[in-house]
Amino acid sequence: MNSLRKLLPYIKPYMLFAILGPLLMCIEVGMDLLQPTIMQHIIDVGIADNDNGYVLKLGLLMLLTAFVGLIGGVGSSIYSTKAAVNFAADIRRDVFKKTKQFSNQNTDTFGTGKLITIVTNDIAAVQQAVMMILRIFVRGPLMFIGSVVIVWLTARELFPVLLVTIPILIVCIYYFSSKSGKLFVKVQQGMDRINIKLQETLAGIRVIKAFNHEDYEKKQFKSMNDFLMERNLSAEQVILSLMPIILFVVNIGMVAGIWMGAIKVNAGSLQIGVILAFINYLNIMMNGLMSSSNVLMQITRSFTSADRIGQVLDTNIDITEPANPASLPEIRGEVEFKDVNFSYSKNGEYVLKNISFTAKSGEKIGIIGSTGCGKSTLVKLIPRLYDADSGEILIDGVNIKEYPLENLRKAIGFVPQNATLFSGSIEDNLFFGKEQATNEEMEHAAQSASALEFIDRFEDTFAHEIKQGATNLSGGQKQRLSMARAFIREPKILILDDSTSAIDAISESAVQQAIKRNHPETTVFIVSAKISSLIDADQILVIDDGMVAAKGTHQDLLVASSIYRDIFATQNGKEEVSYE
Repeated sequence: MNSLRKLLPYIKPYMLFAILGPLLMCIEVGMDLLQPTIMQHIIDVGIADNDNGYVLKLGLLMLLTAFVGLIGGVGSSIYSTKAAVNFAADIRRDVFKKTKQFSNQNTDTFGTGKLITIVTNDIAAVQQAVMMILRIFVRGPLMFIGSVVIVWLTARELFPVLLVTIPILIVCIYYFSSKSGKLFVKVQQGMDRINIKLQETLAGIRVIKAFNHEDYEKKQFKSMNDFLMERNLSAEQVILSLMPIILFVVNIGMVAGIWMGAIKVNAGSLQIGVILAFINYLNIMMNGLMSSSNVLMQITRSFTSADRIGQVLDTNIDITEPANPASLPEIRGEVEFKDVNFSYSKNGEYVLKNISFTAKSGEKIGIIGSTGCGKSTLVKLIPRLYDADSGEILIDGVNIKEYPLENLRKAIGFVPQNATLFSGSIEDNLFFGKEQATNEEMEHAAQSASALEFIDRFEDTFAHEIKQGATNLSGGQKQRLSMARAFIREPKILILDDSTSAIDAISESAVQQAIKRNHPETTVFIVSAKISSLIDADQILVIDDGMVAAKGTHQDLLVASSIYRDIFATQNGKEEVSYE
């Protein structure tokens, strides 16, 4: 309940709609409650006295109340919907905005599958709950209370029936609502597992097919789907069981009311119209309780969703802007690591330990090491995709945490291991690097990345559409476009994180030459498993088990580092390399 209450400030901008909806609903309920009483008078007075004029007059009054109720109901639906939809849209906007501020570590904590579920299913569930609160939750109690009051005023002889049925109905509704709420928590967990699995399967469908692993994936998905189905069945069965129970109790009440009423009618102390009105009010009361119970279940179901939304909105962002950003000159590109340590989780094992080195402006820094040694993690600290646990990272002598994030990242061109391109045109993807880049700038960046050759083969060149996931491009084409996107922003620091793995040696050499020629003052970090990509670097860092095992030029390392010599020997087909 507290989690849902935390989201209520989002309704404030739409408070007028949120007030008008229930007010108009009160009009609709009031008109509905008048109908049985009018019908009672038609039967007991108009029909009993054979007064057609009285019947016509009250019949027209019934039509008028029905029309007024219709206007109130339609108006209530319109304003309640406006309030709920805008409420959800604002939450969705803020959740999306918050996830964009997440560091990689924040995103890893939630998982993309869970975040997708929160932005879609959970916000939709909360929207539905608010809509039902504004409309049905007002209608249900009013119908229930109104029916009880009118029965007390007009058919007090039958009121004992309500004294018996109402407590039974309330206990049933409370029990089933609380039980269904616990079950829906498990339903949400099952939905998260399905979303994560589906995302993994779709992303890796080529690998699954290549290894003929479809049957295994089907079994895994079936297991998760069965789990979700069983939890859904349990939750829905609890909800659906409530309606027959309420109907059973109400029907018993009706029989009791008719029996008691018949005795009173025979005794001459009660009229038939009162009995019919009582039955109608009992039905109205039942509908009010049913609608209220449905709302309670939806609200109970939304507690889990609201809690998950709150977790996102309340998450402390690991990567924060400086409180008082200094007025700093334009970044030149000198990078220094001072005793940097990093772990992916608090109090976890360090994946980078005591990293220290200096890269002067315009230098090319190579980073090499075995798989999983921390090479990629190291370069991700520079644009603050992650923050170091301890130590300092300086750019031009200033701690990177003192730079506004926008200024810091604008000075860095980052090309990740997995080239990520977005659906849209090639031009749209290059605009990620520099908004409103000119045609000349795009051609120059594409030429530097050896991408212009294949772009020109497309009939529509830079307007060529890239499909979702860039499935209409080869791995090498994706990597070259990813590099072009980084080149176009003219970065002071360029990070190539194993970004030439799918590019042939000739194209890679051309890219290296273009970087030298077009970006002579740019500090370049190249992460690679291939020594050939780093051989002309001003400084090469050999990373082993998260530490800098050695650093120097290619020739220095052949002499000083056994790890580097082993890598060189392996890649050059030699068993041993010895340098004195």
